[in-house]
Amino acid sequence: MTTKIIQGSAQASKRGRGRPAAFDRAKALHEAMKLFWERGYEGTSFDELIAAMGISPSSFYNSFGSKEALYCEATRTYLEWAGEWFFAILHDPSTDTRTAFALLFEATAEEFTRRGDHPLGCMIALAATHGPPEMKKLRDMMAEHRAFSESAMAARIRKGVADGDVPEDTECDMLAAYYSAVARGLAVQARDGATREKLAEIGHLAMRAWPAGKTEGRSKPDR
Repeated sequence: MTTKIIQGSAQASKRGRGRPAAFDRAKALHEAMKLFWERGYEGTSFDELIAAMGISPSSFYNSFGSKEALYCEATRTYLEWAGEWFFAILHDPSTDTRTAFALLFEATAEEFTRRGDHPLGCMIALAATHGPPEMKKLRDMMAEHRAFSESAMAARIRKGVADGDVPEDTECDMLAAYYSAVARGLAVQARDGATREKLAEIGHLAMRAWPAGKTEGRSKPDR
């Protein structure tokens, strides 16, 4: 009887060692997102990833497939988080178009410089802008993400034209491109250590480029 118990325990121990330890996938993904955000795709090694995520190599491959697949998923996680405040401000029905953009720059200054819970700046702004030919897929993906946010800005400005709070002769696409470029510049400033106040002031200056004309919003525009 004792022999059988010992044998059974040994077999169970072997099975336990062969089984990957359970882990919190969402938490591991969040840690990977922060590491990619801080160091970029090429600057993040596989060993650093599994250490930060607290998982074994086998669990990594079983759950995420590859470093590239993980990066794509981590990017989507970032976009879901950033999209919450970005689109909430951009599409707030209680504000006119100019106010929406002014508030967007204020929120950008705050989010890009917030310390402690995530890296400074933006994970998307300058990601994969250069690299070897084999990174073309990732470069194209990040360029598409940047283009999407710019197109969302352009769509909001066109809606402002339709609503009557943006002048009809406004070059919507170019104005959106300008503000998108400013936002990317704020990301660089934040990574270089600029304060929230400095970024907010840059945003205020950028709003001076807003086209003059009829603005019939329901909220008072920022400066």
